Amino acid sequence: MKKLIIAALAAATIAMAVPSAAIAAEAHKGGLLGGLVGCCFGIRGAADYNDGKDISIREWLRLVPFVNIVVAVLDTVDGYNGVTRSQLHAEQPSYF
Repeated sequence: MKKLIIAALAAATIAMAVPSAAIAAEAHKGGLLGGLVGCCFGIRGAADYNDGKDISIREWLRLVPFVNIVVAVLDTVDGYNGVTRSQLHAEQPSYF
């Protein structure tokens, strides 16, 4: 049963990762992938994805058990230090 769940999660991750660049380039709005992004990454991630932005590696790492704790700590530190979306956009324009 665990192998089936792992295989299903891996297939879903690959299915979302492979076409994401092409769909993001088209600024595809909504649909199955937009809904999955909203389910996994929240409304801000879904809104950015629907606007044509790609999903950042930090957001992908939020799906990995135990690694997500490290990413949450890094996000907390960035939020505490006052990092803004414009600063993130300057560093990684395709994601923010």
